[in-house]
Amino acid sequence: MHRAGRFLVCARFQTRNISLTMSLEKAHTTLVNVERIKYEGTDMLKDPISVADPEAFAIMKNEKLRQRRGLELIASENFTTKAVCDALSSSMTNKYSEGYPGARYYGGNEHIDKMELLCQKRALEVFGLDQELWGVNVQSLSGSPANFAVYTAVVEPNGRIMGLDLPDGGHLSHGFFTPTRKVSATSIFFQSMPYKVCPKTGLIDYDKLEEDAMLFRPKVIVAGMSCYARHLDYQRFRKIADKCGAYLMSDMAHISGLVAAGIVPSPFEFSDIVTTTTHKSLRGPRGALIFYRKGVRSVNAKGEKTMYDLHDRISQAVFPGLQGGPHNHTIAGIAVALRQCITTEFVDYTKQVVANSKALAERLKELGYALATDGTDNHLCLVDLRPLGLDGAKAEHVLDLAHIACNKNTCPGDVSALRPGGIRLGSPALTSRGFKEADFVEVANFIDKAIKILLNFKDQSGKTIKDLKEFTAKSEAFNKEIDKLRDGVEAFTAKFDIPGNDEF
Repeated sequence: MHRAGRFLVCARFQTRNISLTMSLEKAHTTLVNVERIKYEGTDMLKDPISVADPEAFAIMKNEKLRQRRGLELIASENFTTKAVCDALSSSMTNKYSEGYPGARYYGGNEHIDKMELLCQKRALEVFGLDQELWGVNVQSLSGSPANFAVYTAVVEPNGRIMGLDLPDGGHLSHGFFTPTRKVSATSIFFQSMPYKVCPKTGLIDYDKLEEDAMLFRPKVIVAGMSCYARHLDYQRFRKIADKCGAYLMSDMAHISGLVAAGIVPSPFEFSDIVTTTTHKSLRGPRGALIFYRKGVRSVNAKGEKTMYDLHDRISQAVFPGLQGGPHNHTIAGIAVALRQCITTEFVDYTKQVVANSKALAERLKELGYALATDGTDNHLCLVDLRPLGLDGAKAEHVLDLAHIACNKNTCPGDVSALRPGGIRLGSPALTSRGFKEADFVEVANFIDKAIKILLNFKDQSGKTIKDLKEFTAKSEAFNKEIDKLRDGVEAFTAKFDIPGNDEF
């Protein structure tokens, strides 16, 4: 470059550098001039949150109040125990520990190793698994990352996966996409083909699944759901997977507590891989487990054995493939929750979860509501509101105003997940508060009252959810009725205790 040209470039660089320096100095001055909070007479490192941050503490207390005064019917939620809460706020949260027991990238992990090994041991014990035949990874941060780790481990990029379609009761992480958008990361990085339920019965069409699997030839078939109220036929899934040469991965996130208690069919006998969250019916913290088979996978006609190699593949997919250091306080909380799962009290609790779910479903049917699959075998039921001319979003909003928490959900035959035709109701959380069958009959009655209020104002509240929200914010007549119902809900729930820490 000509000398004059080099000088010009240098001058421009210096000008930009001076400008950048001035910008940084200005930003630093701005930060320094922020009004600082005085912490005189207190100890930031030792004060409880009520002293250290009253604003955040108030929000937490209000959330606890919301949970206490309302009816928590979201099927994927539960109230975890005080022991688990204590583990989550323990010293385990301070340690960084990339790697696995005995092979960490940091020092000082001797107790972290012991906790992770204890968690693994208990996870296998809870589900009655032989450690020679099964292994478990306890580091995944949640259910969707756990599922994605499995796909990363056993499905090559752009490989094929089959899972239950989201509108039919499946989960986003099982590969959901629309004609215009790949919604789940699973459908972005892998090819996904859904299997469906029969629109009339709401039951999985296993014959069509088998037919499609033989054409699509997936690497993984996912036996799992997010809103399916009946037992899964794991043996049929196994036969289909063997026929098309796929791994069978069972996602038991919703029913893992029921499986642990031995009151619903277990996926382990027929599956290669089983994933689960730990915060739903298992009643632990927000984490996940990945179980995988070890030993012989198959034997050919010549007697030659093919061995499972899932341990290394799944371990490496979780770390370092998709995550850094594990959340050790969560692993501690999972270990505590798993110990509670082997008690007779937990088995009794889980039996009550199913009994309560059935009582809720039967009472809703008595009140004239249509249920997908006409009932339930597990902890949830799906109410189809389409025969009433309603959709799930509107019902969810009005129920929420009455302090009844549920979630809008698609029903079999819905054409769009964006305008679902029903609401999903679950029994684990209220069962943790001590609700019995008669109490869930009352819960159904409260739901019915809310739906009838919505129907009474249907013609006045507009066509869209936006219209409804604007109407409910202004209508004195509507709010008079919903306030009365909310008062009844609060009076009812006040009779029941709530697990966890008392204040927040």
